[in-house]
Amino acid sequence: MVLSLNYRRPVYVTTSSRTSFESEKPTESIISNSSSTHGIPDALSFDKIINGGTCPPVTTREFMDFLRYIEHDAENLQFFLWYRDYCQRFAELPESKQKLAPEWTPEQALAERTATEKEKPKKTPASAAAILKGTDFDPNLKVTVPDPYAPNPFNTPPRTPSAADHDSVAPSTIGYSEDGTTLRTGTTDHSKVAETAFEDAGTLQPFTIQPFREEISRIIAVYIAEGGARTLNLSAKEKAVLLKALSITTHPTAFRDVIATVEWSLRRQAHPNFIRWTICNGNPPRQTFARGLGIAGIVAGIVYDIVITLSSANRGWRALGFLGLFIGIATLFAGWKGMCVVLHGMHHRHLRPWELFTDDDEASSDYTLGKGSFDSLGSFNSYEDAPWVVKYEKRNVIRKIFDREVWIKEPMLRQIQDTIFLQACVTAFIISAVITAIFLAVPRGNYY
Repeated sequence: MVLSLNYRRPVYVTTSSRTSFESEKPTESIISNSSSTHGIPDALSFDKIINGGTCPPVTTREFMDFLRYIEHDAENLQFFLWYRDYCQRFAELPESKQKLAPEWTPEQALAERTATEKEKPKKTPASAAAILKGTDFDPNLKVTVPDPYAPNPFNTPPRTPSAADHDSVAPSTIGYSEDGTTLRTGTTDHSKVAETAFEDAGTLQPFTIQPFREEISRIIAVYIAEGGARTLNLSAKEKAVLLKALSITTHPTAFRDVIATVEWSLRRQAHPNFIRWTICNGNPPRQTFARGLGIAGIVAGIVYDIVITLSSANRGWRALGFLGLFIGIATLFAGWKGMCVVLHGMHHRHLRPWELFTDDDEASSDYTLGKGSFDSLGSFNSYEDAPWVVKYEKRNVIRKIFDREVWIKEPMLRQIQDTIFLQACVTAFIISAVITAIFLAVPRGNYY
């Protein structure tokens, strides 16, 4: 996997083994062959979507909505988009400011990873130490050698903690502001959260004169620190190495290992899942309805052939059962793939629940201004309290089946759906022909 971001000044190149700043022409490209692994065409590749080379419903906006409302993993894309923008802004800094934040070399990262793998006592977080203070699990409690002549403490009844003992346990001050937008540890300053994270990781406090230090502190509070609004799914080793790097520099290379993990998850897992989900042109109730119609068509075709076979009617009438079987099998096959053949005939799709109750101009304005999901330093990605959730739940099943529709603008997505529809027709034709041939070969029953 190669990530290449070229800007007006230097270009920030990230690979699985090296990271460097090089001077090249002002272009921007991301190179990856991940899409071919999953059979996804280049027109719908991860790079095309991120760089705005696709049409609805396969744009960055829909990708973000999918990760937030379906996969519940939007923080990876939010962090990735912030990182790309951060690389560009850092590359546009004057050289004098860039020198304040030295590059985090692969040798330093390897040395730090090796150091974290060694067995060494981990420092207890300040919040946990405050809770454990005064108990037998206090990390600062000095171990004393017991007196061999002292009475056995297990022969006495357990001591009931006094009020003083309860007062000695300081309550945790980690939490969020009332509006849920700011992480605090006794204060709403993100720098305090970053300081606590550095302290828990056993690193020195960073230099404040480095560029974007305040922004890095906010990123740590939101994405790296425990209990952050959008905490990334990182291992303890990755988090320790990252905090060590960020305590030394704000250079984009400090995120080398983390961005590799995030991008791998986006390219290899989230992106293929998003494409498969986008192929479905109907909502779940419509898909269930389509599958039910398919099964009804198959049952009707078989029952018709059985009735005609048992009668004294001419064998030619049995061929009419082919139509019911063909329509039923094709509809069931497409519904199994998440497609409704009626919607596909018009190249339409259902609006998603979160799109039904949002004004298009207002939503477009929010995304343009960087609000909501596209705010890299925003609040939680939870949506359970969103107004559209309650409104959509109140809708009856019939209304959900016939929800509002919109035209699919992305030509490659329509082409994929055409291919699935063709596969459904071919499969239905073969199976229907075989079943019909069997009924034609059976002699007449002459029961009525």
